[in-house]
Amino acid sequence: MAEFKERKRWLFLGLPFTFTKYTVNDEKLIINKGFFKITEDTCYLYKIIDIKLERSLFERMCGLGTIVCYTGDVTDKVIKITHIRNSKTINDFLIDQSEEMRRKRRTLNTLSLTQGMSDIDDADLDS
Repeated sequence: MAEFKERKRWLFLGLPFTFTKYTVNDEKLIINKGFFKITEDTCYLYKIIDIKLERSLFERMCGLGTIVCYTGDVTDKVIKITHIRNSKTINDFLIDQSEEMRRKRRTLNTLSLTQGMSDIDDADLDS
């Protein structure tokens, strides 16, 4: 069972002086935020639809990266895992594990084929 634990870091020298912690395990992505009021946000990996890795010049100089997860979750459509170390490794793990969890739960992602079809007449569909 693989598990990654990272902290959000300052972009200045990559110092971990924030109160945001990210935990990624085989089934969930957990984000803990706050010092006085702690908020824990959990997203199951099978709900992650697409993942993007962003690395600005300053992030690359500090060895950091930001992972953007697009989800089918109700509370968070976009989850940003901001300024973390090992971003490429965690990104690859999330891609592989989210696909594995979708297979395991027999979850199917479907696209809406009717969006954007308002421009097409019914006569065009018959021919």
